[in-house]
Amino acid sequence: MLGIAAAIALFVVLVGLGVFFLYNSLPGQAAGPATDTPPAAAEEAGEADGSVLYIKVVGQASDVLVRVPGGEVLTDQSMTQGQYLSYDQAQLEVTLGDPEAVEVHVNGELMDLSDAEEGYTFVAEAAS
Repeated sequence: MLGIAAAIALFVVLVGLGVFFLYNSLPGQAAGPATDTPPAAAEEAGEADGSVLYIKVVGQASDVLVRVPGGEVLTDQSMTQGQYLSYDQAQLEVTLGDPEAVEVHVNGELMDLSDAEEGYTFVAEAAS
């Protein structure tokens, strides 16, 4: 008798899980993808802050490499539209795979990257 009850309970659980996953697989029902937005950002996501370096992807995607000159690599990734990062180190070496796909602010000032080619590299330094 106990075996039959356990089999029925297992069946009910499996049917429930099947319905749950079927419902979540329907278009528009699943939770959206997680974003890379910092959880406690003081400013609205996407606004330039007062950091030494602020990069936001406004195009489709760009490879971004940020490192301390001659030292630690802080970021080496392909970033997609809407993602952003900021750093406050005194000096940073930056390489952008697609400069047209990003907005770059150094010490709060928007850089003009209209003439920059793929693989553009520059050094961002803190304002004195």
